[in-house]
Amino acid sequence: MNTVTAFLRDETAATSIEYALIAAGIAVAIVAMVNNLGTTLNGRYAAVKAALD
Repeated sequence: MNTVTAFLRDETAATSIEYALIAAGIAVAIVAMVNNLGTTLNGRYAAVKAALD
């Protein structure tokens, strides 16, 4: 019975899942920022190219 009680009180898997969700959220934020940065740089390079032509 002590083994079952210890298993039910063990929260290490829940903590791992929480850390995985936090890491996934950070990854999504990084992808969004890199995408935004790429769009901004593309516009600036297009403006420089147009000015040089």
